Amino acid sequence: MKTPVAIALLILIVGNLFSALYDVTVKLLPDEANAATFLLIRQATSVLMLLPIWWYYGRPKTAYLKLHMLRGSSGAIGGLFLVMGLMSLPLATVSTLFFTAPIWIILLGWWLLDERISGLKIVITLLGFVGVLIILRPSEMNVFGIVVIVAALIFSANQLALRKVSTNEPVCVTLLAFNLFAVPVLFVVALYQGMQGISWPVLWIALLSNVVLLVYHWLCVLAYRRAQASDIAVAEYSGLLFCVFFGWLWFDEWLDALSWLGVMLVVLPSLLLPATLRHIRRASSNKAVALSGDNS
Repeated sequence: MKTPVAIALLILIVGNLFSALYDVTVKLLPDEANAATFLLIRQATSVLMLLPIWWYYGRPKTAYLKLHMLRGSSGAIGGLFLVMGLMSLPLATVSTLFFTAPIWIILLGWWLLDERISGLKIVITLLGFVGVLIILRPSEMNVFGIVVIVAALIFSANQLALRKVSTNEPVCVTLLAFNLFAVPVLFVVALYQGMQGISWPVLWIALLSNVVLLVYHWLCVLAYRRAQASDIAVAEYSGLLFCVFFGWLWFDEWLDALSWLGVMLVVLPSLLLPATLRHIRRASSNKAVALSGDNS
């Protein structure tokens, strides 16, 4: 594996640890909390937290204003859908549905960015999709499951959009713009709902979730700028294991045997198939060299 890809994979795995911790913070919201109001507070405080960093780096500007507006506006809707799912479904279920994202990233990368998809990536994607279906059990899907899948699709498109941003743009600008342009959309939704659920616990949870989510977004920007999206998308699955563990540790949630089969189909191919393919290629190369030596 090439060094830039390996580094990007490691960065993304660490990032997904923080992504799982964000899901945990949302599960800690009080019953009376409102998804739109919570997200509005979180996005607004994110802007306030990022402004000093942006100022420290000399108030840099962006050359991708329209792209950031699109990412922020759509990201607000995706984030709202994800929070709705987390407030209504078990952590492991939401995490599994959201982890259709690597599949969308590979497919959208091929469709929108003309990224190559090898036979190995196709196998990994198909097995992962089958694993998600096993865990999901479509007969048990409800409206919150659907909105989580939509959130995963929006997330995937936003991650791919980072490939259009120059690596010379400071990460703080990318993050600030995303959060800033999400605020108006969330304000309209929260205002329409009457700004329900504002409380001190919601504020503190919003601040805590900001810390872990900003770290996650920062690491995502670094990872997706360093490697082709389809090369590292499989690392997103690591977050599923983190979420299953946290669901067991803090919320007494666990997966049954059939769900574990699905998890193995999601995770193991991305870990084992690349190494197996490299072994086969190495053996074939050694055999070709040996035959060449015999013929000489």
